[in-house]
Amino acid sequence: MKAVIALILGDQLADRAVPPTGISARLTVFVAAAMAFLAIFALALSLTAGRVASGWADDLARSATLRLPADLDQTNEALRAAVNVLQTTTGVASARVLEPEEQRALLAPWFGPDVPVETLPIPQLIEILPDEDGYDLDGLRARLQAEVPGAMVDDHGAWREPLLRAAERLRLTGWSVLSLIGAVMAAMITLAAHASLAANAQVIRVLRLVGARDVYIAGAFVRRFTLRAGFGAVIGVVIGVAVLQIMPQANVAGGMDMAFGFIGLDWTWVVVIPLASAIVAFVATRAAAFRRLREQT
Repeated sequence: MKAVIALILGDQLADRAVPPTGISARLTVFVAAAMAFLAIFALALSLTAGRVASGWADDLARSATLRLPADLDQTNEALRAAVNVLQTTTGVASARVLEPEEQRALLAPWFGPDVPVETLPIPQLIEILPDEDGYDLDGLRARLQAEVPGAMVDDHGAWREPLLRAAERLRLTGWSVLSLIGAVMAAMITLAAHASLAANAQVIRVLRLVGARDVYIAGAFVRRFTLRAGFGAVIGVVIGVAVLQIMPQANVAGGMDMAFGFIGLDWTWVVVIPLASAIVAFVATRAAAFRRLREQT
């Protein structure tokens, strides 16, 4: 804690070794702000995509669909028979026949909201919800084949694994982008620190002549660049969050609202990103400062 307070308060005499303005100061603030802004959007995209994919996967794991062919003779009788089979199947919590309006909503993303469901040869759909124990899918298919020929059960679980893998890859992509952003930020701050150290070579020599140790000199550079990076990251985060707030909300296929951005605990990243930026700047500047000071010995 004392080290953090000392880093923030600093030493006025040591701070004079680092110019408060100039290209290195502006570059550090700009790079930190730009990287934080990109990090906000990389996180928002990764979290949103992962959230939607996980939501779809959960929905698919909890349901299945029974399809009755559109050209099936005696459709009403077949529908009643199919519902009876489902209601008498162990493990099926409920079986609900989809209304024309619901089928129209499912087709709307592809055919528009005014598709004439009643006049089209569209299969009749029945939503199947299992109970906690689940049902025997093979046994259900065998019963349906015997009592309602042509009826088919679509197990949504077959689509679940690809969605979960996609969500995991999106999260991995997000972390990879964040790592790349951190590496670029560290490289740019290192270059800025080297430029500042080179520009103040004369001041550093004078400080050494009066007895200043390298740790004291490096501390001044580390403090200044760390605070600059933290300040720039705060600016980038504020701008990024403001842009996220004005972005329109989307509605994806299936009626699921996709809230692009942060939800709940995701907002902790708004605090983590500036802190992480300051830590990256601290490590990068410290390494650059001691390396440069050894070269100037």
